[in-house]
Amino acid sequence: MDVTELLEIAQQERQSQKPVQIRCCVAAGCLSANSQAVKQRLEETVTAENLVEKVEVRGVGCMRLCCQGPLVQVEKNTEPESLGTLYEKVTPDDAPAIIAALNGGETTVQQGDLTHPFFTSQMPIVLENSGKIDPERIQSYIAAEGYQALYHVLREMTPSEVVDAITRSGLRGRGGAGYPTGLKWATVAKAKGDEQSDRKFVICNADEGDPGAFMDRSVLESDPHRVLEGMAIAAYAVGANQGYIYIRAEYPVAINRLQTAIRQAQRLGILGTQIFDSRFDFKIDIRIGAGAYVCGEETALMASIEGKRGTPHPRPPYPAESGLWGHPTLINNVETYANVAPIIRKGADWFASIGTSKSKGTKVFALAGKICNTGLIEVPMGTSLKQIVEAMGGGVPDGGVVKAVQTGGPSGGCIPASAFDSPVDYESLTQLGSMMGSGGMIVMDETTNMVDVARFFMEFCMDESCGKCIPCRVGTVQLYKLLTKISEGKASFADLELLEELCDMVKHTSLCGLGQSAPNPVFSTLRYFRDEYLTLISGTTQ
Repeated sequence: MDVTELLEIAQQERQSQKPVQIRCCVAAGCLSANSQAVKQRLEETVTAENLVEKVEVRGVGCMRLCCQGPLVQVEKNTEPESLGTLYEKVTPDDAPAIIAALNGGETTVQQGDLTHPFFTSQMPIVLENSGKIDPERIQSYIAAEGYQALYHVLREMTPSEVVDAITRSGLRGRGGAGYPTGLKWATVAKAKGDEQSDRKFVICNADEGDPGAFMDRSVLESDPHRVLEGMAIAAYAVGANQGYIYIRAEYPVAINRLQTAIRQAQRLGILGTQIFDSRFDFKIDIRIGAGAYVCGEETALMASIEGKRGTPHPRPPYPAESGLWGHPTLINNVETYANVAPIIRKGADWFASIGTSKSKGTKVFALAGKICNTGLIEVPMGTSLKQIVEAMGGGVPDGGVVKAVQTGGPSGGCIPASAFDSPVDYESLTQLGSMMGSGGMIVMDETTNMVDVARFFMEFCMDESCGKCIPCRVGTVQLYKLLTKISEGKASFADLELLEELCDMVKHTSLCGLGQSAPNPVFSTLRYFRDEYLTLISGTTQ
């Protein structure tokens, strides 16, 4: 395939677009609420009303306001300036009314407000295609400028120029740690394999396991080709010809769409050998994990891909030097790869102009918990927690009061409402005792017991510990027991002191990030909500 063929596919797809487009969300959240039946009924109604030539019913990925699903959006090409109409909590029986409304008929189907800050405050880069394109048709992705960045890279840029572009963009790893992506790519690009082989690998970490997090799953369900394109560009930049996507088995919709996307790309010659008639070969395989949280840690993930037990090993050597089967390996998460193609298309300076001085670009968050608008948001780095929780999220239902927000999953911390003016970026969240994490954001109201929150996350870490190192295997159990004792009002001040000492020991002596970060929810709740611990202890006999 050459650029002419690519552009022809895009043009044909755009020309085939009908005057009216009805987009129905078929991502996992809406599918669980029967959206597939909604889509089928819409298609049947369009056919029955002889509107097939004028109306397209398209299954699309996540439309973000998950709490109101199934979601259906109607747009008319004759009204390009209009935001269209969003229908919420649609049932199959609503289909005739939605079709009737196309000609001005009245409808009682619940409508959403596309002018609400939940939508207008977003800045979609990673999610620019989500809810718009058909994730199961490569032509739909190509029509949205898909694979043009890969073509440009292969035909007009050297690998070092690609690495330089990613470095200048300021993109940092979206998996949680925030390591500079360009620096990681440069390290792998410079790494030398063993004497027998100079083989290198590229891995996409899609083992999203944080409670309340569903960003990566939604991207893979909504725009799988975007991740494949980002991986291919990364492979060209670092000199790899084999890629793996490591994804948990609990994501069947994402897995199916990835498999479909890979087959389609191979069929068009966009994956495989001599991509775009170049000398670049790249193949992607999927590896399905069994849901072990620890396999989100990169060394455990690689062990699992190799067919071994998924347990971490000490670093160095780092994967960039000795990773999969001992070869230099690049590992980034789904959202990181999803940023790559837009950076190449629009330029490193464009991306670097978004966000803060040290945290560039946007971040996708999954809003969940005691909040009115649950779903996906993508905002520029530096957006305040107040803007996200109160303006976009709509605050707590029924007029409740926000008490805290937990970011970063079990590895993160709980941030009190008094700190909500703080910007959301890597440095600010770290100063608050939390972390960016992969992007889960759980809101808590005034009825939440913060000691119970700390105990919940400690129980999660205790259950998910691989058991390889004693500080994590034994320490998390003892911390959970102490938190339970405090929660039940049976602890003393000596127990509280022991809790803090154990947290420090587990943090500084555990082998991998799971154990090292397990005490974070305890540290943050002690920092901001210590009075709740003291209240539970004060009635205890000393």
